[in-house]
Amino acid sequence: MSFPLYPRTEEQQRLLTLAGALADTFAQRAQENDWAGKFPLENFRDLRDAGYLKLTVPKKYGGMGASLIDVVLAQYRLAQGDASTALAASMHIANIAKMAENVGERPNPFFEHICQAVVEEGAMINAALSEPATGSPSRGGLPTTVAQRQEDGSWLINGRKTFTTGSHALYFFLTSCAIEDRTNLPPIKAERGQFLIPHTAEGLSIKDTWNSVGMRGSGSNDVILENVRVEPEAYMESQLQSDLASRTRLSAWSFPTVAVYLGIAQAARNEAINFARRRRPNSITQQSIAAIPHIQEKAAKMELALLQSKAVFFGIAEQFSQEPESVPASQLAAAKYLVTNHAVEIVDIAMRLVGGASLSLNFPLQRYYRDVRAGLHHPPMDDVTLSTLAHDALELE
Repeated sequence: MSFPLYPRTEEQQRLLTLAGALADTFAQRAQENDWAGKFPLENFRDLRDAGYLKLTVPKKYGGMGASLIDVVLAQYRLAQGDASTALAASMHIANIAKMAENVGERPNPFFEHICQAVVEEGAMINAALSEPATGSPSRGGLPTTVAQRQEDGSWLINGRKTFTTGSHALYFFLTSCAIEDRTNLPPIKAERGQFLIPHTAEGLSIKDTWNSVGMRGSGSNDVILENVRVEPEAYMESQLQSDLASRTRLSAWSFPTVAVYLGIAQAARNEAINFARRRRPNSITQQSIAAIPHIQEKAAKMELALLQSKAVFFGIAEQFSQEPESVPASQLAAAKYLVTNHAVEIVDIAMRLVGGASLSLNFPLQRYYRDVRAGLHHPPMDDVTLSTLAHDALELE
């Protein structure tokens, strides 16, 4: 038995069953794809065919309208099969959810068009934000990718984006740009904005630069934008306006990505426990290594870290799903900090428990060990989280 006890609803059971079936299929491909650094397009076809990409599309547009707790439970299970695929899925799911938060119940043809593409065509969306010169956008640098407004209201975009996860499966690229407006039209005063660029846009290309030690199948490649022209309505701020009150609600949708790292930790724990139960060296008479005290200690440490992570993470996700305004941004950041750092610790303990066999490329632990470290590099970064928590605790301005 584990705490918290999920699934609690029939919908959660259905989503966990769906995610579990996909995860089991993806796990069979994961080793080969990881070794080759291959982007598994077949996984994304499976996600589309299963309807998984509709998780956060509102029900009125043909989606599932899943809550945050429902989504993170599904993502946690999906990541146990292939974390790279789950990572790309998480970003699509989160971007749709953020748009839905901004739109609310108001009619919005722009958002409806995106949802229709997801539901009918299995379209995926992700943000293209990072750049070689600016690094993580969470640090606040002005994009070097530039959107120049034209006299007819259209935009001409030039630049290069890095770490665009899921690149070869994306239908839409949500792209951050510095804005240049020297037209005679009513001025746009913002210095930056986001633009929705379809994958079919002339001048958009993907350069296969992703060759990372972890998340090798995530397809987090560079996107090149050379004189890409988009219509006036591609300027997102003119279509989906957000307000200060919605910022915490939007930040909660980092949780589907955090759930990926909790899933890796669970998969590593399961692999190590199963190994301990079946490993019977001839130096131990009629027992597995599970009977050895230092193995039991390592197993207990993994259980404790998982228990803490699940209680905090699922607890905050549940609270947000019921009362969004009751969850401060600092608690969302704290949950990410706890989950990702505990996940690194859990995978490390699992490797120590298994010993030298954990380094085998035929054994998934070494993949978990490499993949899990990527969680440390998603915003909010650890230093920002600790600063935020300190400010809240000390009531600093």
